[in-house]
Amino acid sequence: MPSSPVDDRILNDGSRLPPIGLGTFSMTGPSGVDDVVDGIEQGYRLLDTAHAYGNEAEVGEAMRRSPVPRSELTVTSKLRGRDHGYDDAIRSVRDSVERLGVDRIDPHLVHWPNPRVGRFVEAWRALVQLRDDGLVRSIGVSNFTEDHLRRVIDATGVIPAVNQIEIHPAFPQEEMVRVDAELGIATQAWSPLGNDRPMLDHPVLVSLAERHGRTTAQVVLRWHLQRGLVPIPRSRSHARRAENLGVFDFVLTDEDMRAIARLARSDGRLFGGDPDTHEDM
Repeated sequence: MPSSPVDDRILNDGSRLPPIGLGTFSMTGPSGVDDVVDGIEQGYRLLDTAHAYGNEAEVGEAMRRSPVPRSELTVTSKLRGRDHGYDDAIRSVRDSVERLGVDRIDPHLVHWPNPRVGRFVEAWRALVQLRDDGLVRSIGVSNFTEDHLRRVIDATGVIPAVNQIEIHPAFPQEEMVRVDAELGIATQAWSPLGNDRPMLDHPVLVSLAERHGRTTAQVVLRWHLQRGLVPIPRSRSHARRAENLGVFDFVLTDEDMRAIARLARSDGRLFGGDPDTHEDM
């Protein structure tokens, strides 16, 4: 099977996004710093954190401790729901920059729309201003539906560079991936492995992994890449992190891709996090 490297994604603002990221949720304290440093040394160049994760300081410390220059690292953080007011959002992002210990954050995202509160457009206006001020390189959203996207675009004329949403074989989000692509928005996938088990034990994935001489996790991550997505797997295991990077030298066939797509379920969400109703404060 021929090799198939995946280039960085070019965002709609001209900046670049590495093709796979390291999720850092739950990587806190000294062990969290060690995990992130190890991930960077293994080859991860996109680090994904959030105010709500409570580990921006650890991610920043890992970046400083790593031998890899800051210019080669992309760090994403996210605005929590309680900070959606314009002034609150400005303050919150500035605090995130300080906790990370960086001059600017690369993509900064609105973490959830919290539509019942109804202030996500204010939050977006704040991110636009922070981008114009140079404190944030790229701006985007997370868990936004088509309606949420069109509301922020209509209000500001600014299209998000990124939409980070839940995607895995049980919940492939084909319609939202299509919407993002039509709008010129890069789609990132959180929980791309579907919380690992039992998804990774599915007989279809096991069969594909055996045929390609890969692990089921590698097959799923390759599926994301071939869909044009940026998966952000998380693991506290050195071996698993290395495994998750071993996805650039094989190719799934069209039938492989269709077989994985057939694993979609109507109840595929991991925890019922419907962006139209979920509130994240």
